[in-house]
Amino acid sequence: MALSMDEQRILAEIEIRLSEDDPRLAHRLSRIGKERRRRRIRLIAAMAVAVIGVVTAFVSAIITAFS
Repeated sequence: MALSMDEQRILAEIEIRLSEDDPRLAHRLSRIGKERRRRRIRLIAAMAVAVIGVVTAFVSAIITAFS
């Protein structure tokens, strides 16, 4: 659901006031999305490594069995 121009302006004002009143909290809140992306990237990378490991083990077992 898109915000109206007035709602966007009000939200921007709230964000500015938050940054002025409590810069530490504003900084922590701005990092939330970035941390989620990092975790997701790490999870995908770990899954890819696991799949590659399983495939490598499977192929090695097949090659060893027929050698």
